[in-house]
Amino acid sequence: MSQQIPQFTLKDYGAFALAGAAGCGVTHGAMTPIDVIKTRIQLEPTVYNKGMVGSFKQIVSTEGAGALLTGLGPTVLGYSMQGAFKFGGYELFKTIFVTNLGLDTAKQYKNSVYIGSAALAEFFADIALCPLEATRIRLVSQPTFANGLIGGFARILKEEGVGSFYNGFTPILFKQIPYNIAKFLVFERAAEAIYKAIPTPKNELSSGANTAVLLGSGVIAGCAAAIVSQPADTLLSKVNKTKKAPGQSTLGLLAQLAKQLGIKGSFTGLPTRLVMVGTLTSLQFTIYGTLKQFFGCPKAVEL
Repeated sequence: MSQQIPQFTLKDYGAFALAGAAGCGVTHGAMTPIDVIKTRIQLEPTVYNKGMVGSFKQIVSTEGAGALLTGLGPTVLGYSMQGAFKFGGYELFKTIFVTNLGLDTAKQYKNSVYIGSAALAEFFADIALCPLEATRIRLVSQPTFANGLIGGFARILKEEGVGSFYNGFTPILFKQIPYNIAKFLVFERAAEAIYKAIPTPKNELSSGANTAVLLGSGVIAGCAAAIVSQPADTLLSKVNKTKKAPGQSTLGLLAQLAKQLGIKGSFTGLPTRLVMVGTLTSLQFTIYGTLKQFFGCPKAVEL
């Protein structure tokens, strides 16, 4: 029996978005302490120069354990919104590509379908994420700036205007679009390879075995995504802390910071980020896959 292109309803896409929001919001929220350490290492490498564990001890001893939860509010809200667009959008654009190309053609060009779907989904996800990510970075880099999400957001809006929230939009795109492409492309291909290597057919595997495949594929995808997007992630941390010179464009500031950092500096904090992104990507795909089953979503088309 030949595979049919699924006809998703608005309710299905709402379920995809909700599952994606839960997966990203929960995992990024749980990773807040690691993200605080990573951001501090990127912004002040001369101060936080003892690696992940040493920096952890340094922050706790000087500021208390509560400092590791700085930016929790904007992290959870921002990445929940991003996850809704990222996963829901990926399913939407993949279905559109497959419907317009036809199943046979889409299978022939599956990598292009994965790449295009991931890039488009991430573009819209970043529009939602950018103001909250800017608030998070400001709270982490300047602990006395505000008491939390609402205070930080309101202060930036009042003192710097709406445009300030999107100072980091260009680097977020440079970071997140390659990140999301690597994340979904590598996940799809890794899962495909793992299922092929298992003698038991996919539809006969236990739920535990399927969860193990999701976890394993997610770790591989997360590490690939972290490496691809690390230079832009470092730039994003810097650009949200550095004020532009009079008349300087965002691209001009990015070029200035990239020159100052160099190749080695661009990969500052990579080991910490590999731990963080590998873990959260693995958990995201697992939560997403589990919730899709819980919500009774029809299966996505497989290429």
